[in-house]
Amino acid sequence: MEFIVNNESMTLELGSKLGSLLNKGDIICLNGDLGTGKTHFAKGIAKGLLIDEYITSPTFNIVNEYTGRLKLYHFDVYRVNDPDEIYAIGFDEYIFSDAVSIIEWSSYIEELIPDEHISISIEKLPSRGIDFRKIVINHVGDRYNYIEGITL
Repeated sequence: MEFIVNNESMTLELGSKLGSLLNKGDIICLNGDLGTGKTHFAKGIAKGLLIDEYITSPTFNIVNEYTGRLKLYHFDVYRVNDPDEIYAIGFDEYIFSDAVSIIEWSSYIEELIPDEHISISIEKLPSRGIDFRKIVINHVGDRYNYIEGITL
């Protein structure tokens, strides 16, 4: 599914719609260049999970935990230099739990991502305007067929 958004509110709304559908153990992989809106999308997902806490990028912590309708683990692996670093924090225990896991920069640890997951890429569209983004949402595995009806 492909969406064109032109402001932060639309990014949050799309994330919220996805978040409201998520189930225990779902894994969301977020990729895109710096400043494309990955963390804003994650904030939308948290809103859809009924999380009231302020969502920040866990760049220096690697993972932040939040509680709402479901528990959320929000990873940012931008600064991970070696997959062993992510194993050291108990990555498998996080992503194979009942919580929803969002992994920003998941392409950096691609070999650690389970086969079934939701893949989201966000790309700037400078030819359309400074705030325009293309958000592409795909899923790998039948487990995630339920997201196919998302609209903006």
